[in-house]
Amino acid sequence: MQPSVWQILIVAALVLILFGRGRISEMMGDVGKGIRSFKKGITEEEASAEKPTPKIDSKSGDASAETSKTADKTAV
Repeated sequence: MQPSVWQILIVAALVLILFGRGRISEMMGDVGKGIRSFKKGITEEEASAEKPTPKIDSKSGDASAETSKTADKTAV
């Protein structure tokens, strides 16, 4: 059983009466803010995932050991 046009109009009128026009627009604005903050969080997460992590020397367990070796090679 599908709702008729009149039933949809009555439900829409009741929603407007209960919540008011201003309240519905506020809720839609909040939904938009939530979507924007979600997208911002996703792009920040992707940006942090793209940053290279320092290589850790397996012998000493020091992250700076790898960079000091490359610095010595370029100095020679």
